Amino acid sequence: MKNPDHTTHRRSATPARVAVLEDDHDLREGILVPGLRDFGFDITSAGTAAELYRHMLKQSFDMVVLDIGLPDEDGLSVVRHLRELSDLGIVMLTGNHGRLDRIQALRDGADAYLSKPADVEVLAATLHSLSRRLRGGTVETPSTVAAMGDSARGRWHLDTDGWCLVSPRNSVIALTVPERSLLNVLIASAGAPVGRETLIAALTEDVYDFDPHRLDMLIHRLRRKIDDQTGEASPLLTARGTGYVFVAEMQH
Repeated sequence: MKNPDHTTHRRSATPARVAVLEDDHDLREGILVPGLRDFGFDITSAGTAAELYRHMLKQSFDMVVLDIGLPDEDGLSVVRHLRELSDLGIVMLTGNHGRLDRIQALRDGADAYLSKPADVEVLAATLHSLSRRLRGGTVETPSTVAAMGDSARGRWHLDTDGWCLVSPRNSVIALTVPERSLLNVLIASAGAPVGRETLIAALTEDVYDFDPHRLDMLIHRLRRKIDDQTGEASPLLTARGTGYVFVAEMQH
């Protein structure tokens, strides 16, 4: 039992390619790499500037996340080198909270500058926002266009290839892979309730081996994330006896 529309969308979406340059192995492989993959990015990791350059000889990237403090080359030098070679997006991470370092990083060509400890959700939202700017504006999914019509202003909608949920007040929430899959199906229904079986089919290839309580927990966590990050009423409502419904425009 599969949702054909969801499957087609999932295969057609191309994840942004991101290189993560961080010399702290535990932070890189234990937090940043798996965390960003959960938010839909195609991740390649490197522990040194030399390793990053070797990766760049074999493949291209859309964006790079890098630490200022590296064992073989200063992070600011890497930024300058990358900016001379390409126009890819650059997000810097650093444990140094000095204002001058931040100014220098931005002057050297970094697009964004985040302090450690890195919040993966904030980093993901930053990367999605940067990806949208690099592509020249908002990229909407077919399901978003169908549900929202000509304008999404003042309404809940998906943005950046469906990887961000945007609130009526323009708060941006980065989505994990399951959250994105769930919302694509709900929004495509254009305000009509969606049954639990259909939602489960969007989340797994094997509906018979999927614990239905996982759907409820996913909805619960997403509602809580929406409340924590926006303070706005959640567009995810329970359709009693059916499943769930996405209300793009809340009534006042």
